[in-house]
Amino acid sequence: MGLSNKKLPKLGFLYLDYVLRFFDYSNFKGWPNKIETVTYHWKNDKDRFIKEVKRKKIDVLIGNIPATAYETFREIARELPHVRFIPSMDTQFSNKSKENVTRFAWKYDLPIPKTYIYYKHKNADKFLKECKYPKIIKKSYGPSNYGGYFVHKVDNYQEARALFDEKKYHPQYFQDFIPMEADIRVMLIGHKPVCAFWRRAPEGEWLTNTSQGGSMDYMNVPKSVLDLAVKTSKAAKAEYWACDIAYGRDGKVRILECATAFAAFPYIRDWIGQYIMWSLSEGRFKKPHMPMFNWEELGKLDSSILRTLRHITFGKYTPSYDSEYFGKKKKIYGNSEVYLHTLDEKYKVYDIKPRTEEEWPSETFNYQDNLALKVSKKSSKLKLPKKQDVPKPTDESSESVEVAISMTEDEVLDFLTSVNGIGAAKAKNIVQHFGGAYEVVGALSQNPMLIADVKGITEKIAKNISQKWSELN
Repeated sequence: MGLSNKKLPKLGFLYLDYVLRFFDYSNFKGWPNKIETVTYHWKNDKDRFIKEVKRKKIDVLIGNIPATAYETFREIARELPHVRFIPSMDTQFSNKSKENVTRFAWKYDLPIPKTYIYYKHKNADKFLKECKYPKIIKKSYGPSNYGGYFVHKVDNYQEARALFDEKKYHPQYFQDFIPMEADIRVMLIGHKPVCAFWRRAPEGEWLTNTSQGGSMDYMNVPKSVLDLAVKTSKAAKAEYWACDIAYGRDGKVRILECATAFAAFPYIRDWIGQYIMWSLSEGRFKKPHMPMFNWEELGKLDSSILRTLRHITFGKYTPSYDSEYFGKKKKIYGNSEVYLHTLDEKYKVYDIKPRTEEEWPSETFNYQDNLALKVSKKSSKLKLPKKQDVPKPTDESSESVEVAISMTEDEVLDFLTSVNGIGAAKAKNIVQHFGGAYEVVGALSQNPMLIADVKGITEKIAKNISQKWSELN
């Protein structure tokens, strides 16, 4: 039967100022209890953040950590040993930097382009004078790549030297250039591929990002690519995951990037939410059914339609169900032709369990701070991330930006008092019960009947609020 409401873990969304939110209440529709929110405000906010998590008695914190806060949250996680982070901090190790992706791949013997990491710049310069070109130079730490703006191709030593002199990248991180047919992004939930698409460079170019003129398509992603993505997700012990995989002209596949922080269509985030609810509830919620190669059909839809059709679901294969299409369709897979629905058994959804030990402790693997460049006191002041620091993404990563309903407290109070049976006093009680206007909007988006938990609010009034909210949205 699964866990009762009282036995379900207390969930909290982990948010950070200046950082786009990957999850919202709408991704966890049906969760019967209040989901808390805890926002990290940067600077010296660690102690306050820890106290708020404890005060709200949160059992599970859900959300991605950006590179610039990763080491702080490793410390926070140690101060909250009884709180499960989803994804775990070890799973998010690759989020921090290109270097971390490389070290993760080295440990698990995952194929990647040959990579060089130099903290001693003189040694890098000596190597660059003697090595073969072209090389790909990348910024290892900092903001996300945003469409290839921090990835550079150099054809000789002079270009490499000029680039490092201008950009001041540290460490100096570069890779052998791999001629590619294209690269392929694979998104996985519980180690199962749920979306995959090709990104092809325009004629005569090498960057595949659509913001740089590249193109996307969803058809015929090879078995070798999916299998490598699954292997990588399992190595990371990831609840959800994404890989960018190079499909080389030599026929080999190699990991380019991998992380839990990635651009995802809204329905992918809904599936992740359903997966987490299933995993945490001991069967109270159903495991989401995500048919293999569903992306080939969904990829035919305009992205604006996918943003609108938020709750796409697929039933298990039965002749009478809407997903019968997937059960009858065949596809070339490897060296044979198979029914699509049979691949759901090969690519299973795994229930990821909590980690009990640290795999990537900062004392060993925080190379960025342990081997940092010496800087003057004037330049050591912490700078908060700013949206204008990086180019605005114009490719598929824009799908990660979803405009949530935003209402001021006065607007929330006006909405509540417009419902039959609610006066000014009851409206204020509702806002105070949930802790603020944002939290009320979150409760309404998640499950309007949570309002019935407020003292003085009957089930009938809660139903009136639910009906009014559905008309508003």
